[in-house]
Amino acid sequence: MTEKSTLPALSKQVSELVLAGSLHHAEQAFSEAVEQHGDLAVVEVLANLAPQVTALHLSGFDGGKTSLATLLVPPKAWADSLAFFAATWSDEMIEDDPERVAESLFAHVHGIVFSSDDPERRHELLAEASATDHGATVFAILFSMAPKEILEVAGEILAKGPYITGQTSSDSDIVPLAIELAKASEDGWDRSLFELFPDFRHSGDLADAEFSDDPDDEPKFLQRSTKELLYRLRKQVPSSRSNVPKRGARKSIGTGIFS
Repeated sequence: MTEKSTLPALSKQVSELVLAGSLHHAEQAFSEAVEQHGDLAVVEVLANLAPQVTALHLSGFDGGKTSLATLLVPPKAWADSLAFFAATWSDEMIEDDPERVAESLFAHVHGIVFSSDDPERRHELLAEASATDHGATVFAILFSMAPKEILEVAGEILAKGPYITGQTSSDSDIVPLAIELAKASEDGWDRSLFELFPDFRHSGDLADAEFSDDPDDEPKFLQRSTKELLYRLRKQVPSSRSNVPKRGARKSIGTGIFS
């Protein structure tokens, strides 16, 4: 059987295994395909899987559990799959422990982006994901867990451009991801910032923004909470009648932050 005739059968097999909850067997099928046909065969299968199937499969792996799918998923396929990650989030999960849901999402995003040492692949993944509305919401959710540090990073980017050090008032794991996103896509970085801080319309406005650690202080600008953003992402899950999510329709604001 030729490789061309094998790929549709492999795609069907993997889809059925994932939908049945047999992620280990799906990975085994990928492993056998790599041995017989090479990495590109798995890349092609992942590129053509339904995004909800890709999301279901990848959700079984995080930074502590790598997989062939994690290492080989094409950037666009991953970006499309992110739209379906919130499909299984119940009101109870979001209401009871939104931070835990957000941390699980962070583990997934961080695991995919940093599974490779290749900066070009990291930037392709981040650029594709942040080019969608749901992707900007995903990054806003992650940033909402460290809003003070994100404002500090935004200010440093504006002041230092490509010479940013990433030093903030705390050692947040969110910061390296935020810097990688800003380097990968200025537009995606801006859109994610404005999803978290909707009062701002230009990243330059963030330079003078001050974040208070005192919960009793009156907020000086609107910041969406992690819980609110989780609900926003869930509302963006495509319906069964819709197609794969379209590229971001929100207004983009080019700032040339690293020019």
